[in-house]
Amino acid sequence: MGINKFGLWLMAWGCTIALLSQNPIIRDQFTADPTARVFNGRMYVYPSHDILAEEGKGRPGWFCMEDYHVFSSDNLTQWIDHGVIVSQNDVLWGDSTSYSMWAPDCVERNGKYYFYFPANNRVVDATGRKGFSIGVAIADHPEGPFVPQSEPIQNVRGIDPNVFIDKDGQAYLYWSMQNIYVAKLKDNMLELDSEPLIIANLPDKGLKEGPFVFERNGLYYLTFPHVENNIERLEYAIGKHPMGPFEMTGVIMDESPLNCWTNHQSIVHYNHQWYLFYHQNEYSPNFDKNRSICIDSLFFNADGTIRKVLPSRRGVGITPANATIEIDRYSAIGGSSAKIEFVDSLNVFKGWKTVFHHASDWIQYNAVDFGTSQFKTIQLKAFAPKGGTLQIRLNSIDGPLLGEVKVPSGSDWTLVEANLTNLKSGVHNLFVKTTHDQWIEVDWLNFK
Repeated sequence: MGINKFGLWLMAWGCTIALLSQNPIIRDQFTADPTARVFNGRMYVYPSHDILAEEGKGRPGWFCMEDYHVFSSDNLTQWIDHGVIVSQNDVLWGDSTSYSMWAPDCVERNGKYYFYFPANNRVVDATGRKGFSIGVAIADHPEGPFVPQSEPIQNVRGIDPNVFIDKDGQAYLYWSMQNIYVAKLKDNMLELDSEPLIIANLPDKGLKEGPFVFERNGLYYLTFPHVENNIERLEYAIGKHPMGPFEMTGVIMDESPLNCWTNHQSIVHYNHQWYLFYHQNEYSPNFDKNRSICIDSLFFNADGTIRKVLPSRRGVGITPANATIEIDRYSAIGGSSAKIEFVDSLNVFKGWKTVFHHASDWIQYNAVDFGTSQFKTIQLKAFAPKGGTLQIRLNSIDGPLLGEVKVPSGSDWTLVEANLTNLKSGVHNLFVKTTHDQWIEVDWLNFK
């Protein structure tokens, strides 16, 4: 297809890839520990970057992370990969063989962007251990280029840095290492302005890490992953000052249904809606050290408490009708045997497919934008060994019929089209259903 306005915009930015996605939002690499920030009206996400360890490169069977990318979007659906912004090879004080570039953060101050990251020290300390320190890299733009400082922040040992700047301009650094710590930062954003303080009143039992602090209506929310039972869930405490005291309040997200041992969060307000960024391991269900970042909407109760978030495949954002719509990232699924499988289990980044077996099977995909409804046909990438028919309906399982697509019998994927009827302008939900007991697989669909 030709280059559209979005493609021209990408070329102007010098970016190499655009990712059109639901959950997980990054579809060509493993990502974890997402810190989301809004800069200049765009959403930026600074995650860690999981890769597979091998002999001589990390510790096989464990987390392996050598660099950081940054991604951005103005609609939470189309994501730009701005490439590597910091590598372990760029950090003079760090051990470039440790592959331990864990959860980062980034904030803006006085026109500069400060990227905070943990790394193993190159030099052994007085205790005989290398240990973790927190480094800072500085840039003039949120996507970089970032220049790491030659030394880490003094008097800080730990991981998972988070920086919160209060309304009065005071900046605070939070980090974790068995406990969760807080200290004031100097105006230069590179030095502590107070002694580290262990945040009290948090659970004593079970690992806690990954602090992320935000403010809403005069309340300060300290959020963090915690192993209350078997694996991490996302919890939070509320206080009236950035340094506490905090009172444990509730659970943001329960333990992962995919049994991912870790989780890591950030919470941000964007275009009149709050969002929870987190990670799970849907691209790697049998190895939870390769994770993927996701977004879901977050809501508050009238008393300021957070409503529990259920992880979804659909995620957030409005999908353009002419985009590749991955219905396997569904809003709802039903019937006796509809299911989701990898397109290619040996190359998981090819994504998933929806498999229909019986006439009762259906899938729902919400929030597709048809604009002014100038579309004429629907196109599917599908596979049906004995042939079959799919109906695409609008807004409900028995809603207006947009098209009936006949998939020919065959032994491989095929592109099929059908004419559209009853199409309305605006944003609508799609329902895809079978008409008979037929084996049909669908990779994606779009409108033309």
